[in-house]
Amino acid sequence: MLKTDLRAWTIWWGAYLWPVWGKLLHSVKTGTSARKLLLGTDGFEHLQRDRAAAAVFNEAFREVTRLACRDIVAAYDFSGAKRVADIGGGYGQLLLAILEAHPHLSGILFDLPHATPETGLPDRCEFVAGDFMKSVPAGADVYLLKHVIHDWNDDQARLILENCRRAMTDEARLLVIERILPEHFRNTARDQSAARTDLTMLIAHSGRERTKAEFHELLDAAGFRVTRIVPAGQALSIIEARAACGRP
Repeated sequence: MLKTDLRAWTIWWGAYLWPVWGKLLHSVKTGTSARKLLLGTDGFEHLQRDRAAAAVFNEAFREVTRLACRDIVAAYDFSGAKRVADIGGGYGQLLLAILEAHPHLSGILFDLPHATPETGLPDRCEFVAGDFMKSVPAGADVYLLKHVIHDWNDDQARLILENCRRAMTDEARLLVIERILPEHFRNTARDQSAARTDLTMLIAHSGRERTKAEFHELLDAAGFRVTRIVPAGQALSIIEARAACGRP
């Protein structure tokens, strides 16, 4: 394992996940976030008022995303796009990698104010602060949601997807980049890792990983149709979706 891998996971586990894992039993019994039990807040509200915690989270997210960027950029063809919006994109590691690989593209990096990039973005990319539970920026023809949907329960995830759908034209594409759970778990290292991640989402955010069928159901309910699923390394898949008839 590379030093950067160790650094990312040390930050992630030591400062962000280890405290909530101590309340695993609470989350298993109640189905609710251990972070809410400890801090009294849902989702990422605590990062809005704790800049030190926000810096730890965003740095860890940047490192973890960096490890997946090459595979994602190689797996998906962005050549036909003009403007890419990374929704909940943190410091913008993935979006910047896509823009670097495709000089014809411009980008929108969208996240809560705590995720404002520490370094300047290139001229082709703008940072827009906002809350994807309320709305997302219009004007892109590709929308990215990497490691966003698994942070939320089905109702919250559907709301995020519906807000993306409202911002998108009928020709735009949505790329949901997530781990896909197996329909039936086996005693393998890959499936054990998937189960740990699923538990992590439960205790940290009351969220969950999902199977292929569950992603189809969730996207259908939000006004999308899945057009294809592309493997992207690091146990991730790119779920491409387009608008179904009508709007949510």
